[in-house]
Amino acid sequence: MQAVHPPRAVFLDYPLGHTTGKPHETGLQRDILVQALTHFAAFTEPGSIATLPFRWSDDETWKDTAQRGPDDRLPRYDTPQYQTEDDRRRAAANDPSCAVCGDEAPISMG
Repeated sequence: MQAVHPPRAVFLDYPLGHTTGKPHETGLQRDILVQALTHFAAFTEPGSIATLPFRWSDDETWKDTAQRGPDDRLPRYDTPQYQTEDDRRRAAANDPSCAVCGDEAPISMG
């Protein structure tokens, strides 16, 4: 990350593609996002980089498979891919409620 000289950055030592945490762990995802935003707000020097304290697992054996060779992640699509049928229905209905925050906290669209 330091080699590309970002204006500011937060590093999370997780496998590629998991930039906000583990799938289906909304509490962890929220904690990661809150800590990242807190760091961004506190940075005073250009090029500041913070490392978040979260760990993917108790050991680092996941790095052996994450760095083993060809990219074997699922392909990306140009069309939406939903984790659940409820997600698809909410998107189709243009429902602004946030599944992480709960129905009481609608997403502001501007």
